[in-house]
Amino acid sequence: MSPSSDTGVEPDRATGSAQLRDEAEELLRELAGPAARLREDQWVAIEALVVQRRRALVVQRTGWGKSAVYFISAKLLRRAGRGPTVIVSPLLALMRNQVAAAERAGVVAATINSGNVTEWDAIHEQVATGTVDVLLVSPERLNNPDFRDQVLPRLAADAGLVVIDEAHCVSDWGHDFRPDYRRIRTLVADLGADIPVLATTATANDRVVTDVAAQIGTGGRIDADTLVLRGTLDRESLHLAVVRIEDAVERTAWLGEQLHRLPGSGIVYALTVAAAQDVASVLRAAGHEVAAYTGQTDPTEREHLEQALLRNEVKALIATSALGMGFDKPDLGFVVHLGAPSSPIAYYQQVGRAGRATERAEVILLPGPEDARIWSWFASVAFPRESVVRAVLDALDPERPLSTAALEPRVELNRSRLEMVLKVLDVDGAVRRVRGGWLGTGQPWHYDAERYARLDRARSAEQQAMLDYQATDGCRMVFLRGQLDDPGLTLGETCGRCDNCTGTRLDPTPGAETVAATRARIARPGIDLAPRKQWPTGMKTLGIPLSGKIGAGAEPGRVLGRLSDLGWGRRLRALLDAPDGPVPDDIVTACVAVLREWDWAERPVAVLALDDDRNRELTRSLAARLAEVGRLRDLGVLHKRPDHPPVSAANSAHRVAGLYDSWDVPDLHDVGGPVLLVNAQSESGWTFTVAACALRAAGAPAVLPFALATPT
Repeated sequence: MSPSSDTGVEPDRATGSAQLRDEAEELLRELAGPAARLREDQWVAIEALVVQRRRALVVQRTGWGKSAVYFISAKLLRRAGRGPTVIVSPLLALMRNQVAAAERAGVVAATINSGNVTEWDAIHEQVATGTVDVLLVSPERLNNPDFRDQVLPRLAADAGLVVIDEAHCVSDWGHDFRPDYRRIRTLVADLGADIPVLATTATANDRVVTDVAAQIGTGGRIDADTLVLRGTLDRESLHLAVVRIEDAVERTAWLGEQLHRLPGSGIVYALTVAAAQDVASVLRAAGHEVAAYTGQTDPTEREHLEQALLRNEVKALIATSALGMGFDKPDLGFVVHLGAPSSPIAYYQQVGRAGRATERAEVILLPGPEDARIWSWFASVAFPRESVVRAVLDALDPERPLSTAALEPRVELNRSRLEMVLKVLDVDGAVRRVRGGWLGTGQPWHYDAERYARLDRARSAEQQAMLDYQATDGCRMVFLRGQLDDPGLTLGETCGRCDNCTGTRLDPTPGAETVAATRARIARPGIDLAPRKQWPTGMKTLGIPLSGKIGAGAEPGRVLGRLSDLGWGRRLRALLDAPDGPVPDDIVTACVAVLREWDWAERPVAVLALDDDRNRELTRSLAARLAEVGRLRDLGVLHKRPDHPPVSAANSAHRVAGLYDSWDVPDLHDVGGPVLLVNAQSESGWTFTVAACALRAAGAPAVLPFALATPT
């Protein structure tokens, strides 16, 4: 054996390692610019993956460069003749940023997610022919029958590297546990011994680190094959503050006054979809360039909004947690929370979006007394009690699959909770997802009541810690780092930047006129219906000549109420579920009130009803009554073509394809003004969008959508 150098590495191996590091440094410069240099822990991780084929967990703050580790490793492994890297990535925003970053380093990357359905077949072919270096998949894809049975086994057998991004989602103890991530355990277990695995996250305390490291370790344990790299979580650009305003309307008014004073553009987080939409509406009315971004936002629209924020075309996105992990805008100037997340760890993850490449970023929390009630509601819709789960198992057949929609009426769960339960049962082996729905396997299943009780206790402790963060008079950054068990935290350390360290407090009192205007806006009947601005990707693949920005489409619309509302929700649900018939008088009165308060640029001169298969008479009679009350020209019904099949597709691209050229559109060149387009419900917004484009092409100068209800 050759004598060792001072570093303890054999000379030939040291030479090879130095050459590999030079290659890695070159790739980093292609990714991040000519001045970029590898951090020492980045190189340690890359060497462990590429040379030693180890399994590694990297826990580092947002902006540290975790994505550089796996893209550089992927490229180096491909140069060595290894297979493609598979990255399990939780959010569409993260995937888009990562694909763009990969291209800068010459990495051929592709993504499979719900937003590019039309491209799946072509991507599967690229994987089969070996022309893809990196394949990014959403965790939901791991549970898709075709992907699970046809694509995944080939990837597991031939992968050069498997990456689990936002790996805290794997752990029951992580702040954002997701059932789909549990299938990663199976994926990792099926890998060959020489296929390296990398798990990355910015938000993991000691318990999560131990859990994730054990799950990716060979044999399900932490051993010599599991390298754990943790760094300090301090973010020197973040200036943390808490502003206490008890009244929700006054909090929104305060934000309306302060928004233009905040640096650059940023994110305002709300706890619920409805809150995000309502706050966005109020801020837009006050003259701010903002938009709502939630889990209900269509994937194509999300991409458009992300790009608008990246280009500073909006001051802020008013978002739920749907905009979080992986969204990469280095110069994001601020993060504001209207309402506190239920965990300091989740809070740190969200505020970590700000100040990645700026000297200063403002981070402001405006908690409310209603936060605890919202936390309690989210906790109540966690994994349900055993009797409900057993009812799901009893309702499934071992031979005849049932879709989620068909199963929903048979159990005491709504669609989203039912999907979550089925995913957990699938991973546990009690059910199996197949084409057409779900099958019962007949395998025995144990309800782990003790585990769920432990999780409930942990959740309660996190909620109390969030209250403690609001109340502390100590350093706020030190508090958050302590919650994450930051190994770099030292006794007596302070950040010197937060409101407690500096003694600088923001005035919590908004102006009386602003409060009055905000209260009036919130009290206005009805809710806004934002127009779609971007066509889904891949429409030409489906033979439809639509792409890019939507030109002559719908104007901003209005909706009487949400089906999820405590107020109008029950009344509207009962109306839409009842046998079709004429619109009731109280509904007409409420709709007239909404129209009276609609601040349109130009009043409509005509009204047109959309042909609605489920609520045809309800929609038609509503349009007629509004025409009568408003003295509008009644244009009747926009009828579907008789030879056009009903549209049932759930994803946007196929839905638009089904709606395209589906109506007998009248000539509207002589209509003389905007047309009020009426429908019973706006579910995705695409029916209004495609119909409005058709009416504009037929001569309508403007189209104003109006619906009785929207799901959320």
